[in-house]
Amino acid sequence: MQTVYRICGVVGTGAMGRGIAQMAAQAGSEVILFDAQEGAAQKAVDALRSTWLKLSEKGKMDPAVAQNCTDRLRVATSLPDLAECHLVIEAIVERLDVKQRLFQQLEEVVGPDCVLATNTSSLSVTAIGAALKHPSRLAGYHFFNPVPLMRVVEVIAGLKTSPQVCQKLAEYSRQFGHTPVSAQDTPGFIVNHAGRGYGTEALRVAGEQVADFATIDRILRDQMGFRLGPFELMDLTALDVSHPVMESIYRQYYDEPRYRPSVITAQRLAGGVVGKKVGDGFYAYVDGLAQIPAEPPVPQVDTLPPVWVSPKAARRQELYQLLKDLGASIETAAAPSSSALILVAPLGLDVTTLAAVERLDPARTVGIDMMLDDKATRRRVLATNPATRSDMRNAAHALFARDGKAVSVVRDSGGFVTQRVVATIVNIAADMCQQGVCSPADLDLAVTLGLGYPMGPLAMGDRIGPANVLEILFNMQTVYGDPRYRPSPWLRRRGALGLSLTHEEA
Repeated sequence: MQTVYRICGVVGTGAMGRGIAQMAAQAGSEVILFDAQEGAAQKAVDALRSTWLKLSEKGKMDPAVAQNCTDRLRVATSLPDLAECHLVIEAIVERLDVKQRLFQQLEEVVGPDCVLATNTSSLSVTAIGAALKHPSRLAGYHFFNPVPLMRVVEVIAGLKTSPQVCQKLAEYSRQFGHTPVSAQDTPGFIVNHAGRGYGTEALRVAGEQVADFATIDRILRDQMGFRLGPFELMDLTALDVSHPVMESIYRQYYDEPRYRPSVITAQRLAGGVVGKKVGDGFYAYVDGLAQIPAEPPVPQVDTLPPVWVSPKAARRQELYQLLKDLGASIETAAAPSSSALILVAPLGLDVTTLAAVERLDPARTVGIDMMLDDKATRRRVLATNPATRSDMRNAAHALFARDGKAVSVVRDSGGFVTQRVVATIVNIAADMCQQGVCSPADLDLAVTLGLGYPMGPLAMGDRIGPANVLEILFNMQTVYGDPRYRPSPWLRRRGALGLSLTHEEA
């Protein structure tokens, strides 16, 4: 099969540019590498030769194919050496003025049919191409690091980008073995935009002293199936990368509350506590391994009190069955006895509010997160209110750990950890659909591939139920009075009609 672009130029030969060059050569293109730093392009060529040699030695690439890929690489000593390219991909520093100047220079060098592509992760494609004579041939082509392993690429149309340019770039990425997703030219495009909810809401939870970093990570891994907790992830990407992205998207959306950054990451960045690469982040690292604090032990309780369940509890029948399976003594009267442990299972509301509204004794009231089917999770999460007695807290912890499942006990907040984070993720994704940033299908696909979530944000919403997501958001608005929890109109309409969030409209 003939490659879409016979000659491809890559400007910038750091990790990202090198990965793009590798995939372009493997797709059959001749690749010309240029870097303003003397000797950098040749080092990239040498590194790629070494990569292909190792792949062939391990039997993962035919030696003849590896040699052909090597033979397709060339080094440019100046920009005019890119004159014969049919496509030039830029992977340089994330500065608008520098990228604009580069593309102006390239426009004077390459032929009229050469496509220009920027690998920007956060800058406006329209702004980058604004000074070009022919902005219709410039598009965003955002790969993820490491390029050979992260098999998704965002193809972004600026205001004046030709649709044919995006179509050919999408086809070319398929020859890489990558999956293209189409995005409008909006801050963060798809993946960086949709990813705002995970870290930012987890930071708010930590900032309110609901739970510590390790507990939040455990909860989101064990309840929702994320591969890495938000603080593990920020340690891996490093705050000198992730915090500026938080600030950039927040500012580009004119201080939209949903994207508000955290003072926690700002302070840590200022102090150089940026993550794994420096051995100190949300976790300390010894020989590259995170030093994770042990979980609190299950309390030893001689005699468990009877349990009374609020009639307004989410998944009330499932909760009753769980209590039976755990061997609890269950009260079924209209009101709890004076010795009962009182259980509430709110969606979005805090335990304190429920105790007050339902006129329950707060000293004996504990909340349990029943947003998800208990059988589908590896951890149960309980929440106390400020008045909960320690004996009731310990009794609840001991009871729900009886079958060996992990239990975390957190402080009171509007919405449990998973409810807050997942509802925020779903709401941001719904708002992206409202804005027409991309199709629902491309959104879920891009996030699953680009961020490694267990499922796309819209699929998460369907798993929980759009009506339940709306209830969580409405109730959190009540508790916090904060506009960051206002539901997207797109989500409200879907929830009102009982439609799946992944359903494509006609």
